[in-house]
Amino acid sequence: MLELFCYSRLEGGEELANIKSAKKRILVIKKKSAVNKANKTKMRSYIRKFNQAVESGDKDAAAVSFHDAEKVIRKTASKGTIHRNAADRRVSRLAQKLNKMA
Repeated sequence: MLELFCYSRLEGGEELANIKSAKKRILVIKKKSAVNKANKTKMRSYIRKFNQAVESGDKDAAAVSFHDAEKVIRKTASKGTIHRNAADRRVSRLAQKLNKMA
């Protein structure tokens, strides 16, 4: 399946796959990749907002943005975009930053 994704198109824009199911898999993978990319981008944006709040020193804003970031990270993991342990690790690191502000 990875080969289909990596070599799905030739340079001229012509599909490499000849089998109908392989062509469908190419389309499905493209759609899933776009969704996963959007979810990761959203997650990184919330993490960035939290980091900006921490750097500004505003603990209340940091706490609110931590809650928002945690929610988005957990949702991204539940959709399968990132692994559950990776989500836990990210949340843990954000919590450590928040607790250091105290």
